Amino acid sequence: MNLRIQLFAGLAEAIGSTFINVELGEKVSVTAAELKSLLTELYPQASSQIAQAFLAVNHEYAADEAPITLNDEIALIPPVSGGEPSADSIQSADGLYHLTSLPLNVEEITQRVIHPDHGASLVFVGTTREMTAGKRTVYLEYEAYAPMALKKLQWIGAEIGLKWPGALCAISHRTGKVDIAEASVVIAVSAPHRESCYEASRYAIEQLKRIVPIWKKEIWDDGSEWKGAQQGPWNPISEKN
Repeated sequence: MNLRIQLFAGLAEAIGSTFINVELGEKVSVTAAELKSLLTELYPQASSQIAQAFLAVNHEYAADEAPITLNDEIALIPPVSGGEPSADSIQSADGLYHLTSLPLNVEEITQRVIHPDHGASLVFVGTTREMTAGKRTVYLEYEAYAPMALKKLQWIGAEIGLKWPGALCAISHRTGKVDIAEASVVIAVSAPHRESCYEASRYAIEQLKRIVPIWKKEIWDDGSEWKGAQQGPWNPISEKN
């Protein structure tokens, strides 16, 4: 069995490729934990990054015991923060969730969630900050595992609809180069009452940074660095709500 695995962000840089092939002989399946262990042996220079990463199988994060077979689509996902863009533009069928390399239109995204029965709407706009801890950022680059990222954005919207009945959500995220003060993400939420808007908006950005495979690279005058999870161990399959 030969498995083809997609790589992203700093992990792809460490290994030197965006794809790797792993030969497993006559095996017909392998668990996610077994495959990660094998990858650590094959690529010791990236062992610390592989240890922090999660395997995604058919656009879903895989638990250690999850089986992987020949026909599965496999990706090794390093800690996300949400490079070169995965697509110029991709969006959900309902138009609420969108990845694009083009500038984001805040007003247009907000209009997607305006509803005659909603008395509150709220828009969160994440922009590129120039100074962080005394270090000057020149611009950011975002990379996405586009099909899985879009699926996870839709999942966030569905969860918001369940947690705050009636609430609507639209999320657009940039890929590629994003200059200083430009918007990298826009999250628009509307609901019958303002309390739901505040809570749903915060939930959306926190879940985006936890489970959506989008990576951010900070470009400085004297170097660059991929940024992943910033607060402790990253676990996208935990039961956090």
